Amino acid sequence: MAAPQPYPDSVARVCLALKRAGLAFTITHHEQSTRTAQEAAQACGCEAGQIVKSLIFVGRDTGDPVLLLVAGDNRVHEKRAGRAIGEAIGRADVELVRRATGFAIGGVSPFGHPAPIRTYADETFTRFDRLWAAAGTPNHVFAIAPDDLVRATGARVIAVT
Repeated sequence: MAAPQPYPDSVARVCLALKRAGLAFTITHHEQSTRTAQEAAQACGCEAGQIVKSLIFVGRDTGDPVLLLVAGDNRVHEKRAGRAIGEAIGRADVELVRRATGFAIGGVSPFGHPAPIRTYADETFTRFDRLWAAAGTPNHVFAIAPDDLVRATGARVIAVT
């Protein structure tokens, strides 16, 4: 039997960030993609709402990245979320997502970014005991309790929909 291969660098960064946050975790690899919330829910055997979509927006006034942690069955209402944040927001382009998070779209994790990002979490996560978030690639995920996600990311809980 071959020795297990080490994690890709992006997953290793997530592992390190989770350890630094004092969280117990297990990274799960899926052969099928977990790039979309529906794909991730199917792979994890859970409801789409239990999937954490880590979405990068950009503040219209500051130009700074903003991370919204959104339930997989919700869509961001940009005007409402912007009011809660205190700044209008718009979708970030692929280059900003990569620069701000260090991850490619489809594998953006709530943890392991090169620098802190203003972070906000969907208030509807509290309906679940367990959530699943990307761990740095479109095929790696980890489970986390909603309270641990909010605490460890320093997210402010808001209405995003």
